[in-house]
Parts: sequence; C-alpha cells; structure tokens
Amino acid sequence: MPGRLSWFLFLLIGSLSWNPSSSSASLKTLELTAPGASSAVETPNGVYEVKGGQQLDWRRAHDFCDQRFAQLALEPQDGAVTELLQRQVQGPIWVGQRTVLPQRPQQRRTYMLPCLVFEMQTATKYARLLVDFPMLAAITVCTHIQWDLATDEVGTVFSYAAPAFANELQLRGFTAHDGVVHLALVVHGHHSPYLPVFSADGRWHHVCATWEERSGQWALVTDGKLQAGTQSLSPAQSLAPGGMFVIGQDQDSLGGGFKKEEAFRGNITNLYVWAQVLGLDQLDMARVCEVPEDGLLFGWSRWALEIESTLQEVVLPFKCPVPIEECPTLDASNGTLGSEQCLRPLPFLCHYRTEVYWRLKEVQKTADGEFISRVNTLANTTMLSRDGFREDPGSLSMPEATSFLGVLEQVLAAEETPLQPADLLAVVSFLKRVVAVEVRGQDPPGQQEHLSQNFLAVVGLLLEEQTEAQWLEIKEIIRSPMVLVESVNRIATSLSLLLTAERPNISIQKGPIGIEARSLNLRDLTSGDLLEIPGGPEYIQVPFEEVRRLQGRGLSRVTVINTWFVYSALQHSLGWEGQDGGKVLSQNVSISDERQKYLSTQVGSAIISSTVLVNLQEISTAVHYHLLHRTQGFSDKLVEPVCAFWNFSSSPEAGGSWSSKGCSVIAQHPGSTSCFCNHSTNFAILLQVYDIQRSSDEESVLKTLSFIGCGVSFCALITTFILFLAVGLPQSERTTVHKNLILALAAAEALLMFSEWAKAKKAMCMVLTAFLHLFFMAAFTWMLVEGLLLWSKVVAVNRSEDQRMKFYYMIGWGIPVVIVGVTLASSFDGYMADHHCWLSLRNGVIWAFAGPVLFVLTVNTFILFRVVIVTVSSARRRSRMLSPQHSLERQIGVQIWATVKPVLVLLPVLGLTWLGSMLAHLSMAWAYVSIILNSFQGLYIFLVYAVYNSEVRLAIQRMKEKKKALLFTVSMAPLLESSLGQAQASRGICDLQNCSRTINYPSSPRNTASWETKKGNPPGPTSSISAPAPATRTPPQRSIIHQGNLGAKIPGGFSPIMSSEKSMEKRRPRDEEGHKRRPVSPFPQTPKL
Repeated sequence: MPGRLSWFLFLLIGSLSWNPSSSSASLKTLELTAPGASSAVETPNGVYEVKGGQQLDWRRAHDFCDQRFAQLALEPQDGAVTELLQRQVQGPIWVGQRTVLPQRPQQRRTYMLPCLVFEMQTATKYARLLVDFPMLAAITVCTHIQWDLATDEVGTVFSYAAPAFANELQLRGFTAHDGVVHLALVVHGHHSPYLPVFSADGRWHHVCATWEERSGQWALVTDGKLQAGTQSLSPAQSLAPGGMFVIGQDQDSLGGGFKKEEAFRGNITNLYVWAQVLGLDQLDMARVCEVPEDGLLFGWSRWALEIESTLQEVVLPFKCPVPIEECPTLDASNGTLGSEQCLRPLPFLCHYRTEVYWRLKEVQKTADGEFISRVNTLANTTMLSRDGFREDPGSLSMPEATSFLGVLEQVLAAEETPLQPADLLAVVSFLKRVVAVEVRGQDPPGQQEHLSQNFLAVVGLLLEEQTEAQWLEIKEIIRSPMVLVESVNRIATSLSLLLTAERPNISIQKGPIGIEARSLNLRDLTSGDLLEIPGGPEYIQVPFEEVRRLQGRGLSRVTVINTWFVYSALQHSLGWEGQDGGKVLSQNVSISDERQKYLSTQVGSAIISSTVLVNLQEISTAVHYHLLHRTQGFSDKLVEPVCAFWNFSSSPEAGGSWSSKGCSVIAQHPGSTSCFCNHSTNFAILLQVYDIQRSSDEESVLKTLSFIGCGVSFCALITTFILFLAVGLPQSERTTVHKNLILALAAAEALLMFSEWAKAKKAMCMVLTAFLHLFFMAAFTWMLVEGLLLWSKVVAVNRSEDQRMKFYYMIGWGIPVVIVGVTLASSFDGYMADHHCWLSLRNGVIWAFAGPVLFVLTVNTFILFRVVIVTVSSARRRSRMLSPQHSLERQIGVQIWATVKPVLVLLPVLGLTWLGSMLAHLSMAWAYVSIILNSFQGLYIFLVYAVYNSEVRLAIQRMKEKKKALLFTVSMAPLLESSLGQAQASRGICDLQNCSRTINYPSSPRNTASWETKKGNPPGPTSSISAPAPATRTPPQRSIIHQGNLGAKIPGGFSPIMSSEKSMEKRRPRDEEGHKRRPVSPFPQTPKL
C-alpha cells in the first residue's frame, strides 16, 4: 500500500591514498616529459599544468587540454598554483568557464566567392545590380570591403540614383592620416559626417549602412560595432523607385556621370540589400556569412550583376569571420579575473584530476609502443605518440588527417598488432585533433566527406568486442566510450558547412555508424522532420509543433544534424557500465519495491541524436524517437525500459552521464519503446533489470488482501466514530484525540481504496495524492498526540486540559497541512509517482512522508518502552505487597501479563504496527504480516476501543436501561390509574365507616428489585410494600460496583489509562472525613485474589 516505507542505507567511506612517486607533502612541483616547456604543481584539488611558452586562442587552448584528457582550468583557489603562475607567466592567461562553452564549430568557414577588383581609380569600371528597386521607406546595405592603402582620395563604395534625383543614396569614404578609414552616408543629397570605422590594414572588413524614412535615423556598423549618427538624415522622404544601384562609382546622372577622383579603389564582395532596417543580431549574422532572408532585395551572385568589361572579377577563397566572443582570463600577476576576445592567442592553464594524471603516467610507462610505431611507419609520419604530455605537434591539415585515418583503419582491421591501453589513449587523442581540423578553401573537393568516412570507420573499430578490455583498463581516464559519440557529432556538424542550395542533404554511413546533415526550408514543411535509421523501424522526429514554433520565431531555414550508432556498435563497449549496480543511471525507484530487486542498468538500444542549428548555433527542440531494445538473456528477469539521454555537461571531468530528465515513455511495445524528450541530444533506451521476487498471483493476493483490509477498517472506523458520538461518552482529552485519529485514518483508507481507479486520470490522481499525503500524515501526527497524551498521564505535566488540546490540534492537523503545502510548492512537477497515485520516490519527495513517520514511530516507541517499564515495576510491587506467599512462577506470570497488556492496547493508536513494513521485502510471510497489521488497523481499533471498551459498553447499557425504564413507565400507567381509583374509593368508605386499619394495595406484577438496585439502592432483604415506613430514613449509599473498570476489559488490568478523567473524578468515593480518596493510579492494578 502507498504507506509502505522505502529504507535506504548510505555508507560513506573516505580514504586517502598517496602515490609512491610523490613526496609526503600535499604540494609538489612536477617535472614533465618536455623540460622547460611547461611545469605543473600537484594540489589537493588536482594537478595544474601551465602552458606559458605556448599561446593559443581560447578554443584551441580548450582543445589542447581536452586532447590530453585534462580540462582548461577554472580559477585556481590554491596558493601554490598562484605562485607557479607568477613564476611562469606575465599578464593574462586563458582559464575555463563554468557556463556553456561557445557553440561549435568555432572556426572560420571558407567560401569560394566572386570578388570585384578595383585596382585603380577610373571613370569606367563599375558593376550594377540587376534588380528593380521599389519605393523604399527603409534600407540596409552590407558588404565586405578590402580598402586599398595606396590612396587617400575619397572613394564611393556604392551609389543609388533615381530618375528624378541622382544622389538618392551613397556610401563614401577615405583613408585619414592616422591610418583609419572614415565613412559617410549620403541620403537625398544630405551628407552625414565622416565617422572613423576601421583601420586601413589591408584586411577584409564588414560594413553595413542603415537608414529609415520615419525618423531619418541612420547608422554605420563595421565588424559588428555600431557607429550610430547623432542626428536624423533626410527624414519624411522615401527613396524613389526605379533607380540604379552601382558599385564602385558616384552617379551624377542615372547610370552615368562617373568621375575618376570619386571612384573606389580596393576589393568588394558579398554585397546584400534589404528593404528594411536589420537589427544588430541580424547584421552579425550577415557578417559571419549567414544571410537573413526577411526583406532581402538582392543577394550576392555573379549572375545578378552587370559587370563592366574592364572590371576584373576573380573567384577567391573567402574566410567568413566567427562571431565575436569574450572568453574568461586570469591575470597571472595579481590573480584577478577578466575577459579577452576569444581569438586572441594567450598562454593557458590545464587541470588534471589527480587519479587521471598518475594513471596516464602509469600507462605510458607500461606501453611497449609496438602499435604506435607500426602506424607511424606505415603513414611515414609521426602522428601518434606515447607521451600524453608532449607539446602541440602543430596544425593538422585535412589531407594529412584523411590519409592517417586510412592507415589507422587498415592496422586496426588487420588485428596483427595488439592494441594496448596506451595505444587506445593515443588514438582517441588523435581523433580529438581531427575533429578540430578546419575546413579550408584549397582543400580538394570531397575531402571533408572522405575524412568523415575514414573517421567513422576508425570509431567503429574502436567500439568492437576485442577492445572491451582496453576500455576497462583506461576507465579512470576516459570513463565512457561516449567520448567517441561526441566526436562523431562534431564531425557531422562540420559537414553542414558543405550544404548548398544545390546539395541540401549529405549522408554518410560506415558500418554501424551513420551521420546526416540536412538544410531544411521551414516554409516548405507540412509535417515534422523525420529521420529513419536504415535497416529498421527506428526513427527520430522533430514534431510539427516544434517546426511551427521555429516558424513563429521568424526562422525560415535551419540545419538538422543526425547521428546514429546501431546496437551492435555499442553492446560490447558500453555493456560493462551497467554491471556494477547501476552506475549508468540510478534505478527507477518508483518501480523498485518489495516485488522486484534492482540488479543493473544497461544500454539496450541504438544511440540516436538530433541537433537543430540556426546559423551554426544550436537550438533546443523537443523530439520523438522510437527505438528497438534487446532483452535477450533476461527471460527470468523484469526489464523496465527507460528513455534517457547522455548529458555531457552533467559531469564534464567524467565525460558526462546518462540522465532521464525531461524524457518520458509515451508507448511501450514488447520489443520497442517510443519516447518524448523536451530537448535535443543523444538518446537511447536504457534497460533497468530487476529480479522478480513475487509472482503475479502473489501480488494479486496482496492487492486483494489490502483492499479487503482497507474496506473492513474503513467500516470499523466509521462505526467506532458513530458509537463515540451516539453513546454520549463523557468529554475528555482521550476521547477527543481518539475521534481525530479515527477521522484521519478513515479518510486515508477511503481515498486509498479509490486510488486504483483514479490513476488513469493525471489531474485527479494528483489531487488524490495530495489528500492521501495529508490524511496519512494527519493519522501519524495524531498517533504522536496519542503518545504525548499517554506520557502526560505517566509524567505529571502542569498544564491545563484546554492548553493541551490547542497544542494537540496544532500537531495533529497543523503540521500535516504545512508539510503537504511546502512539498507541493517545492516539488510540484515531481510530486506524484509515475505508475500510481502516491508520492514520487524518484526525486526524494517520499521523504516528506517517510521522514515525519520515522520520527513519530521513534517517539512512540520510546513512550511505549517507558510505559512498559512503569507498568512492570508497579505490577511487581503490588504482587509482592498483596501476594507475598505466591510462587515465583506466579509472580513472573503477573509481570509478563503486565508487559503484554499495554503493548496490545497501545499498538494500534501509537502506529507501531507500521514498523512491520521494514521487513516486508524479506519474504512473502512478512509481506502478509505487514498488510494485515496496517490495512486492518481500523478493525483493531474498533475491537479494542469500542467492542471491548467497558466505558462504551456501560454507556450502551445505560441507554438500554433508560429505554427499559421508559417502557416500564408506559406499561404501568393504566395500573397506577386503577390503583389510585381503588385507593380513593376505599378512603371514602373508611371516612364513612371511620376505618382505622391499613389498606393493602395490590402488588405490582413486575419484579423491580433489579432496577431499583441499579438505580443506587443497596441490596438487602426483601420487604413487603405494606410494611410501615420508618419515621426517619438514612441516605442511600452509592454503589461502587463498577468503579475502576471503565477501560477495555481485554486486557482489563490496563483500564485506568483508558478511562475518562472526568468520569473517574465523579465516581471517586469520599472517606468518613469528607475528603476525596487518592486518585486511582494510571498503571494497571494487580488483580485481587
């Protein structure tokens, strides 16, 4: 039943280990393999390595550390590291950042673009845009310019002339004496001031000019930096339609009137025109060659230009810049944090986990280098190295990487040279270098695809069964082969750079691994984007709702990257992760109950991924995926599929971990599972394996028994509650507490019976769970109040009854309301379990119930222990005083009974029967005992506190007597009237006859002696009604026949604890002096002989 408690025992063992090669000090400066190149220091937080003689940009520095199985260090907190930095470096160094890393790929992309070369100023060379211009209320023009340093004359970058007015729009500039290019915008003949925009350094610069009619606002944006005008420029007048847009000349007339001294000198490419003002984000997109399509009038194309015959046109490799980013730095001299542009070369600091550092040292010492030597010999170059701490071997070109990957594939497939752990580390490090290779314009066509094919082939060979032992050997360094999955994702992303309008889809599959990059026009999609894995009914899909959401953001084109690893590629290399008790993913405790014993979690399906890119930046989208899962070998086990994903950011130093956050099962079939996840990454089906400890028949019997017990308890509790109200028990603390406990427990039992039908409706199940939590929690808090009330009877407390009841109500109902309210507010999404209407065990919400219950049971156990001690002590003393002649066996029997009595009476109201739930998982016998004790708790309360409660029975007896008295009065009424008439007639005759003898009245046919005795008259000899009445009467003595026995008769000796205080006070007799007798002891009295 939902009240079952789950018990967890955590044993934390801490150990300190010291490497024999290190000194006994906690800090040590270490000499690395390449002396003088770098130095390192070992601290309690790991090993820090300073790369002072090598300067890289932030991304390359990050990759450098990653290729050596380290991380770009965060801000060091140890003084020894600070001293090392001050000795090795001056100025800023790169450090890591805690937030998300810059999106990959952070590399310049090379495009082959037509470029217009204006090698000298002439009045003839120009290019005209072949586009019809409408009336424009706003305009944006962007282009890449390479300004010629040999001239300081004013040059016109472009001009737009209309039939009615020549100087509609111009962008002009010159090189000042300080070596800075100044630009100005001309609109409707109104000239803006010249603004310094970029250095005349001979490099390509991105320049944008914007203007709008409404306010006349204009701006110049160069290389992503805004240079806005301070005053409006020709507002309230649109640009006239039907004009000519000319590159490189100033038009003094429509399409002509060029002058040599106003001509442009330099190179121009990538010019675009929009009929609106673009924002800074959109302008930055244009700067990195990602052109916004909204409002686009002209896109750069050789076929959309009219080029004058003498103007030289060349096709050159053009490297688009990457987005400007700031990356974190640390000033080595003073230890302050700062930031620099990520592309700036700086020294950097790598951080190793201590165990990784020493394991790398150990692996390098034990390697023979045969495999590495063979590969390097066949490749006729040194690409692999046994030394993981060596300096950067330099840049790697794409042809070199492709060729060496081919050699690696050949050697790995031949299996002639055994692969050792050091060899595996060297190959993984090389694959990380390959991922960082930049695409270059001079690379042969198809080179990137050839490299990707060889890369997939090598990765597939590294994941085969014969490498399983090597992965196990290096798991302290690389905790999971999922590092190869991440590398394949990056290779697939680099393929997206090759997508064009003519080739919107690139797909590569090598063995069990496949990648695909697709360019999608969202406007053409009428359903979700679907990718099916070749060879099976497995797929991953971006739902159409997500497509519409992207369209709502103004996006028209996205790039989708998919990768997949079929199950055969991972069953050996990932299988070992789940063998040690679930390190892949913590078990789903919502199904791990006494019916099943958790064994392990294993990857049971293919791994598939979906990533949506916009301008090479990842956008998270929800996905549906359907995968087959293999359950061979688990025929006698319970296998529960779990939708999960690999979270690389959850534990970066460990390479990530599996997580199920945001994922849920939407359909489950015998051999496959469909999932939904609210984000995009690498997905799989994990199989959680349980040993079945109960059969379905046994589980059905337990459910039936629990339901019957709850039903019987509910009826018994309601009957008890009605009896307490109907029989008119005297008001006291005890009866009030009993009523509240019965009410809370009855409500919880009723809701529990209804929960089986409510779990199909999520909203109803959520409400039911909250009320179940409230009433079960209230039942236990009132059990705590029962214990506190019992304590107040054993240990005198100087507090009035009214004050105690206020305190008891705060505990009984106030604490449950607070606990349920706080739990709902803090864990609303994870409040309810997945498969039934009760608290979730997955996020620890169950402890909002289990914690207070443990506290209540602990307190009540202590109270019961104290009560038993007092009871046994009292029974022993009374036995010695009253029956000293009894044998030892009789005294022992009295003490045992004095021990058993309070336990039997107090178990149901103190809730101690719930302690049996601790043993329910051991066997079916204990499960039955737990179900009987807990679900039949209400019946037990009814028997002990209603059926065998002498106070309730006396109250019922009084009700019966009152009813008998009423019936007797009604039946005697005619007889009394007849007797009264005869008496009056006789008295009249006697008056006439002067009678002086006594008149004998007819006696009653009903014997009322019993009734009179019960009304308080003492028993005595029977006398005739005609006996003369005495002159004086003595007051009748009170009967004390029933005093002191107002509690439950079974066990009867513990009745004083159960009796009403007020009732006892009224029934206590007085002695001859009129004083009250001593109150009855709250402990059981020894039976009189």
